[in-house]
Amino acid sequence: MEKVRASHILVKTEEEANDLLAKLNDGADFGELAQEYSLCPSKRDGGDLRFFGRGMMVKPFEDAAFALEVGQISAPVETQFGWHLIKLTDKKEA
Repeated sequence: MEKVRASHILVKTEEEANDLLAKLNDGADFGELAQEYSLCPSKRDGGDLRFFGRGMMVKPFEDAAFALEVGQISAPVETQFGWHLIKLTDKKEA
């Protein structure tokens, strides 16, 4: 089964997510922003969610993560938890 490793930043609003995305596009460090702003407990690891396969995350998050190339950061993704920015850090083919 294909697996991906991703980090994410979880915030309450799309506006916050877009503000953080602008900072990332200006060269800010993803892990540092995750530690400072993310609402997820993974923030202590810079947002790292480790490896996961399909069916392990909520669908919108999973679809976005699996569509990314390694090193790429998603546009804001909405789930029932809030708004995520997802950075794909590694990929293992099936």
